[in-house]
Amino acid sequence: MKWLKIFIVVPVLLAWLGAAPVNELTRKQDPTEGNIAKLLSRVLEQAQFSHQPFNNDMACRFLDRYIDTLDNQHLNFLQSDIEEFQAFSTTLDELTKAGNTGPAHTIYNRFLHRVEQRVQFVTDLVKSEKLTFTDSEHYVLDRKKEAFPKDLNQAQQLWRQRVRFEYLQELLNNKKPDQIVNSITKRYNSLLRTAQEMKGDDVAEAYLTALANAYDPHSVYLGHEQFENLNISMKLSLVGIGVELVVEDGYPMVNRVMPGPAARSKQIKTGDRLVAVSQDGKSSTDVQDMPLNKVVELIRGPKGSSLHLTFIPADAQDPSVRKKVSLVREEIKLEDQEAKAKIVEVAGEDGKTRRLGIIDLPSFYEDMEARKWLSSHKSTTEDVAKLLKKLNEENISGLILDLRQNGGGSLQEAIGFTSLFIKKGPVVQVKDSKGKVSVYVDKRRSPGYDGPMVVLTSRGSASASEIVAGALQDYGRALIVGDPSTYGKGTVQSVLQLEPLMKQFRYSSSYDPGGLVVTIEKFYRPGGSSTQLKGVEADIVIPSMTSQAETGEAALANPLGWDSIRPAEFEMLNRTQPYVQELKKRSAHRVEQSEEFSLLRGEITRYRDFMAKNTVSLNEEQRRKEKAETKNRLAGKLERRSQTDTSAKVFEITLRNANQPGLPPPIGKTNAMATPPRPAFEDSGSADFFHDDEKGKADITMNEAQKVLLDYLNLLQTK
Repeated sequence: MKWLKIFIVVPVLLAWLGAAPVNELTRKQDPTEGNIAKLLSRVLEQAQFSHQPFNNDMACRFLDRYIDTLDNQHLNFLQSDIEEFQAFSTTLDELTKAGNTGPAHTIYNRFLHRVEQRVQFVTDLVKSEKLTFTDSEHYVLDRKKEAFPKDLNQAQQLWRQRVRFEYLQELLNNKKPDQIVNSITKRYNSLLRTAQEMKGDDVAEAYLTALANAYDPHSVYLGHEQFENLNISMKLSLVGIGVELVVEDGYPMVNRVMPGPAARSKQIKTGDRLVAVSQDGKSSTDVQDMPLNKVVELIRGPKGSSLHLTFIPADAQDPSVRKKVSLVREEIKLEDQEAKAKIVEVAGEDGKTRRLGIIDLPSFYEDMEARKWLSSHKSTTEDVAKLLKKLNEENISGLILDLRQNGGGSLQEAIGFTSLFIKKGPVVQVKDSKGKVSVYVDKRRSPGYDGPMVVLTSRGSASASEIVAGALQDYGRALIVGDPSTYGKGTVQSVLQLEPLMKQFRYSSSYDPGGLVVTIEKFYRPGGSSTQLKGVEADIVIPSMTSQAETGEAALANPLGWDSIRPAEFEMLNRTQPYVQELKKRSAHRVEQSEEFSLLRGEITRYRDFMAKNTVSLNEEQRRKEKAETKNRLAGKLERRSQTDTSAKVFEITLRNANQPGLPPPIGKTNAMATPPRPAFEDSGSADFFHDDEKGKADITMNEAQKVLLDYLNLLQTK
């Protein structure tokens, strides 16, 4: 499983253990837990890419990660608690190496004691006091960088303010006071009940994951249940909706939209925060502050069943905004991932009509089982080769490769895919933890497409898609267009089963110790630059909302740094660099003059101001006024955008019709809207219709990418 590309986030699993002093480090426990801790401390030192020693510096980072895991928004612990915990900062390394996991439970006991105090305070408050929203008070939305409350009195003031914020959110969504009280009471009681039902080994799992995260954000400990779930998901087909969730500020947040029902709905995007889940005929379940594995259980269900999700949009400028999405669970099929193509007939500024090819690639996939037995099998490279053959037969003038929101996949397929566009040469370099560099070259002798090319990327383009974009940029083979940079995940993880290692080191265990996901290698481009942290920078930047959110490798805790190695030997094609400056100039002028991009710039400015302010008013009248203004503003923009039209014809090319002669009937006009679109949510507070990760008709980013390609073709023609 060396090349398995995964993203695992283990939720904080609560356990109700009561309060305990910090110096109480002894507890009756199964020795397996301590032996796992001893093993992880050894394996991470030796196997993780950076080979960082588990010393006092790492112990401090470990402690910070664990406290952050438990109380990311600094709402529960008191400053006096944090000061007490600092005693562990110089001993956590030695205690862990000795198999003493007492600090995990001692700190957790204190955390749960504070949670109990908070739940009791909140439930009493909402039942006994009529909350009003007429003053000028503001609530800090993101408290990650705020100080912990200094004492219980200050904590209660903060809890009261938080409850007022939550109450007002519901009030702005037209809920009645008794409904709101019931909803808040139910939510906090659910938090407490979940805490009381959890086991002590769940605490250890969160603790040891914090240890792995101290080395890098993609190294994760998996307890025996989590490890078993990973193995099952690797072997069986998945029934679901196609979203990957992480926890952010107490909300399950969409980290990636994968091929499937969610992607096809075009209503769910990276950064959306899940608020509630409901099934047909059942009441809605509030998922804020719910452990992630419990949320996943709610989303899972039988094939063909309906699911109703309520989100806060990623770019909502008002946290009371909600959008509701209904989906049908289904098996996530390989066909949902497969490449698709379009041919767009567009008129350039010179009046000439040209055919542009577009390849839409959601991920880098292959049938691993078939690969073992068959020389020809289902794969990204073979599928795209078929589509390119058809595009070449139809005499396209240029090609756009759409990698927006492509989160990666098979490394081997990324290498094979890149070779469709270059002659034989290195695609990626991989350095292991010992410093050994391997250069990966595909054996293909002639490219599948050799014409002018644009690669469209976004902040959601990650891992294998960054390898492709980086290689094509280094060769000077394609223009990289889109968000300022891609995600920045330039690392490889391996999954280690711990049971054999426990036996090897003669550590006893009474149950399956699970597994460790550990970062073992880094990717480098042919030119020697790492894709880690910085990602692949665009040659031509197109303004977008997706680039504004704090996502990507740099937003994670303890990411590995960027570096470079010696360039590999390859033939520089230099097809794009002579034209980049002129193309930048033309695109910038077009964007500056465009009404659509002017509207988008306004939304970006408002979103940036909102995020920089990091507070929201608790005055109901002011919030309702702001909400109405936003709704009216966006409604006017939707009306103006409905008038946008072009004369371009679009022909959809699939793997099923690629071998048929001629073109299928056109599917419609690109970037056109027959009627104004209805927002996917009520009382919108975001510019949701501007999202260029939604590859629908109103795709202003794709529209500009086509114009960049037309400019490129014109410059090549006049060379």
